[in-house]
Amino acid sequence: MMVQLVSGLVGDDEVAALFGDDVHLAALLSVESALARAEAACGLIAAEAAERIVEVCRSLVLDRDSLHHGTVKDGVVIPDLVRQLRAAIGEPHAGAAHLGATSQDILDTALALQLKALFDLIDRRLAHVLTLLDDWAAREGEVVLMAHTRLQRALPFTARDKLATWAEPLRRHRERLAATRRSALTVQIGGPVGTGDSFRGHAPAIIAAMADELGLSAAPAWHAERDRIADVGHLLAQIAGSLGKIGQDVGMMAQNEVGEIRLAGGGKSSAMAHKNNPVGAEVLVALARFSAGLQGTLLQALVHESERSGAAWTLEWMVLPPLAETAGAALRHGARLVDGARFVPMA
Repeated sequence: MMVQLVSGLVGDDEVAALFGDDVHLAALLSVESALARAEAACGLIAAEAAERIVEVCRSLVLDRDSLHHGTVKDGVVIPDLVRQLRAAIGEPHAGAAHLGATSQDILDTALALQLKALFDLIDRRLAHVLTLLDDWAAREGEVVLMAHTRLQRALPFTARDKLATWAEPLRRHRERLAATRRSALTVQIGGPVGTGDSFRGHAPAIIAAMADELGLSAAPAWHAERDRIADVGHLLAQIAGSLGKIGQDVGMMAQNEVGEIRLAGGGKSSAMAHKNNPVGAEVLVALARFSAGLQGTLLQALVHESERSGAAWTLEWMVLPPLAETAGAALRHGARLVDGARFVPMA
C-alpha cells in the first residue's frame, strides 16, 4: 500500500476510482443484467425472468462484508455476489440469474467495462498533453537549441524538432489506444471450461448481444489467453515511458549548467533556498521506471496453466490497477510540466 502523502505525488485519484469497489460492483451487476437480456433474447430464460434480474441488478444494495468474506474464502467475489443476487430476485426466477456463466465470464467482462472508462480518460489526457505541446511549438518552435547525442553537444536544431520527439510517440499512443480498445476490450463468455457448451449453442449470439449492449467487442472466450490484458498493460507502460523520456530531457535541460529550459513552480529544498527542483520532470522518470517494472510482472500472468489459473488471474488484479494509475499520474504531471515550461534560446 502506498502511504497517502506519497500517493498525492505519484497516484491519481480519478484513475484509482475506476478500479474502486463501487465502480467494480456496478460493472459486475451490469454484466449480469446484460447476460440476462441476451439469454432471454435467445430463449434460454423467460422474458419475465430477465426483467426481474435487470430490475434487481439496477437497485440491489450488496452486503460488502459478506462479499469480502466470500472473496477470502472462494478467491473470487462472484459466488457470494450471485448468492445475494439470487436471494434478492426470489422465486421463481432466481435460478435464471448467472445461467451458464462462470465467475471469470462476469469478472473479465466487468474489467473490460472498467477499462473502457479508463481508455476514455487516458485518451482525453493524451489529447490535452498533445494540445499543450502543439501550442508550445506554435509559440516557440523557431527557438534554436543545441541537440545532444550520447550526452554530448551535437548540432543546433529548433525547439520544434525537440518537441516533435516528445509529441509523436504520444500521437501513436492515441492510435494504439483506439486499436487496443477494439482488440482487447471484449466480452468474455465461455462457461465453466471456456467452450460455451453451457449456453446450449447460443454462446455466439449471447456474446454478440452483450457486446452490443455494453459497448464492447465480441470475441470467442479467452479464459486462459491473457495476451489482451498484457496488451493493455503494455500500452499503459508505453505511455508512462514516453512521458518519462520528456521528464528525463526536461530535467537535464533545466540543470543550472545547461539552462536550456525554464520551469514554473519547481520544488524547494529544505536546506538550499536558491534551488528550483524539477519535481515534475523527476516524477515522470520515476513513474516510467515503476510502470516498466509493473508491466514485467503483469507479463507473468501470461503463464496461465490449463483452462483457468487462480494465481495468474489474481496477479492481474494486483498489477493492472497500479499500472493504470501510474499512466494517469504521468499524463497529469506531463500536462502540468509542459504547460509551465519555456525554452531558453541558445546563446
